[in-house]
Amino acid sequence: MSSEYQSNTDDQYGAGPRHVAIIMDGNGRWAKNQGKLRISGHKAGVKSVRRAVSFAVSNKLEALTLYAFSSENWNRPAQEVMALMELFVWALDSEVKSLHKHNVRLRIIGDIRRFNARLQERIRQAEELTQQNNGLTLNIAANYGGRWDIIHGVRQIAGQVREGVLRPDQIEEDTLSGLLCMNDLAPVDLVIRTGGEHRISNFLLWQIAYAEFYFTDVLWPDFDEQVFEGAMNAFSHRERRFGGAAPGGA
Repeated sequence: MSSEYQSNTDDQYGAGPRHVAIIMDGNGRWAKNQGKLRISGHKAGVKSVRRAVSFAVSNKLEALTLYAFSSENWNRPAQEVMALMELFVWALDSEVKSLHKHNVRLRIIGDIRRFNARLQERIRQAEELTQQNNGLTLNIAANYGGRWDIIHGVRQIAGQVREGVLRPDQIEEDTLSGLLCMNDLAPVDLVIRTGGEHRISNFLLWQIAYAEFYFTDVLWPDFDEQVFEGAMNAFSHRERRFGGAAPGGA
C-alpha cells in the first residue's frame, strides 16, 4: 500500500455507492488450483485486500467492509485457524502504518474477545492509531456474524427495559439499528461476493436489507481493480427502490 493510494480527483462514480461490503470467498479453492496449502490462498488474499482498499480510497468511498473471519470459521481445522490468526497479526503490523498515512480509519467489527491477548492488543493499537482519520473507514469483520450482531443489540435493549430506561412500546427499528455494528456509517449500498457462491453467509443481516448484490466467479486472490470497477458499474445501472414500486407501478 504505497503509491496505489493516490486519490483520484475524477468522481468516476457520481451515482455510485457510499458503502461497499465484500464477502471475500475462494482463497482455499485458489490454493487448491495452484497445488498449494490453503494458507497460501489466504496470504494471496491479503494482496487483494490491498487492491480493494486502494480502489476504495481512490474512488472516494466512505466505507469498505470486508468479511475476513466469520463466527462459524472456528469450525475449520485448528491448524488453519491458528495460521489465520498469525496472518491477521502480521497484516495488522505490516499494513496499519500505510493505512494511517493515507487517512484510512481502521475498525474491527465482531466479538474479538475470543482472540488471544496478543491479537486483541494489535487490534487496539491499530484502531487507536487511525481513529482520528476522516478518509475511508475500513471495517474488518472478524469473528463476526450477523445473528451475533443482532442478538448483541437485543441484549442491550433488554437491559434498558429491565432498568426502566426504555419501555417495550418505545422500541422502534432505529432503537435496534443504533446498537448494531457500523451504526454511525452510511448504510451498505453494495455487497460483492467473490468465488461463485450466491449466499449471504450470516454477513451484516440487518445492514444489507436494501443493498444491491453483485456476484462474481472470480476467486478472492484474483480480485483486482477491474473486477471492483465492474461491480461499481453494475451498481450504477441498478434502479434502487428501497421497497417502493417501480415507475409506472410495475
